[in-house]
Parts: sequence; C-alpha cells; structure tokens
Amino acid sequence: MANKIPSFLTRELPSAPLPARRKVSRWGRGTLRASFIDKGLKHVAGVVNTGYSQWEAAAKEGPLQRLDARVKVFFFLFFIVIISLKKEVYAEVAISAFIFLLAAISRINLFRFYKRALFFGFIFGFLVALPASLSSITGGEIAVPLITFPKAYDFWIYHIPANIAITKEGLHVVTLLTLRVFNSISLSFLVFSTTLFPELIKALKALKVPDIFLMMLTLSYKYILIFARTIGEIHLAKKSRLIGEESSREGRNWIADRIAFIFRKTRLKCEDVFKAMVGRGYSGEIRLYGPGRLTVADRVSAVLFFIAGLLFLFI
Repeated sequence: MANKIPSFLTRELPSAPLPARRKVSRWGRGTLRASFIDKGLKHVAGVVNTGYSQWEAAAKEGPLQRLDARVKVFFFLFFIVIISLKKEVYAEVAISAFIFLLAAISRINLFRFYKRALFFGFIFGFLVALPASLSSITGGEIAVPLITFPKAYDFWIYHIPANIAITKEGLHVVTLLTLRVFNSISLSFLVFSTTLFPELIKALKALKVPDIFLMMLTLSYKYILIFARTIGEIHLAKKSRLIGEESSREGRNWIADRIAFIFRKTRLKCEDVFKAMVGRGYSGEIRLYGPGRLTVADRVSAVLFFIAGLLFLFI
C-alpha cells in the first residue's frame, strides 16, 4: 500500500537550539538569574503571605487573641500617647520590653514580627533622626568630631559651624526618636497580628469612627490582597507560555501593558461593585453587628493595661 503521507511531514528538520540562559557565577554554578519581574512578584507574593499570616496569628490561642478588640484598640491608643510623651530613653526601653513580653505570650512568630518592626524602625526612625545627632542641628558636648573647617560659614538662613561633630545630646535625641518609632510600630503590629480584621473594624465602629473611613479601609485592605494575587496569577500564566528567556525590554513592555490592563479592570470592577451595593440597598451607612458585652477578663485586662500605662508614664 502506497504511503500517502506528504513528504514535508516525514522529513526531519534541524531543531533550533533554545536561547541559553545566563548564569550568575557569584551565587554558584547552575543558578539561573532571576529577572526583575520575578523579584518584584516575589515581593507581591509577600504581601499576600503577610495578610494570611496575620489571619493565622490572630486565630491562635493566646491571651491577647482572646481579648475584645475594643480593649486592644484602647490599649493601642493609650500607649501611643504614652510613647509620644516620654522623654527618657530608659522608659522607652522598658516599654519595648513590655511589648516583647506581650508578643511572646501571644504565641506569634517573633522573628517575623521583629524583622518587620526593626526594618521600619530603622528606615523611619533612625535614618530620619540621624541628622539630629550633628552639632550643626543639636548643640551640646562633642562626642565624636567629624569635620573641621577653617572658619564658620553662613549660607542664607543656615549657619555651618567650624567644627561639625556628633554631640551627646544629639545621640540622645536620635536614640529617643528611634525608640519611639520602633515602639509605635511594634505596638501596631502586635495589635494587628492578634486581632482579626473584621473585629478590628467593629471596634473602630464602636469608637464612632466615620463610616466612610471604615468603608475605605475595608475595601483597600481586601483589594490589596486581591490585587497581589491577580498579579501573581497573570505572571504565572505568562511564564507557563514562555520558552527561553525574555529580554529586559520585553519585560518592561509587558509590565506597562499589564499596568494598563489592571487599571481598566479595577475601574470596571469598582463600578460593578458599587452598582451591586446600591442594588442591595446600600445608602452610605455600614451596618455591623453590635459588639458583645465585655467579659470580666476584658474588664480586668483593660484595668491592668491602664495601670501599666500609668506606671510607664510616671517612672
């Protein structure tokens, strides 16, 4: 029987080699270099992971997790005021130790907790306050001399002294401001990590926070997680259809196109959500179930937090 298969289907064609992926010898042989898109998506995935880890920590059994959200919000606001008022370094250190004790007994991941707290404390506390350690900003006794000019200079409204150094008073200011920022951030993470988000919204509602603010907060929190997950799914779909390595120019073009796509999708989604809310009777007021009555443990905890705050305030 004659072969009726066309010859071009039976002829073997030389296969073109796939483009070789560049390797980074700095990190060892055989390690493929991650593109800037993969690195960015790794951080986006971290946003989702942080959100879910917050739910995980808030659902654990611990002393703070069992407390009413209103007590924790009161504790947060009261201690934020105390942290802002204290002007002694040892008092801020004592508050840091108190927050560490509460975080430890709440059974949250201390490494992840203080990794984020130290990072934001260093960026928004230490680096921002570091110029205050110089003698040109904070005068006082010189601790570490830095630069010596032949004479002092005046530039517009600024005075540059002949000797620029780090002063002891400046170091005290930097240390105090850094500890204030670090304690405030740690306290925020502690309350957020031990309180479910819906319970936190109910507590803010009980404190007469405006409904429009609660609505914006809720939608923003939920959309950040949805946005991060959508970006990850889009990138995964792209990677599953990609053979070889793309250039940086193609990556930038893809990112610009995806930004426009996400913007259009977000606008349409917002319109659909608003129409659905109006169709179900939304009138601008958030209707939440009323918070339950405070238990004896909640009342005792609130009194203990108040006493602890007064001790830190007057030591």
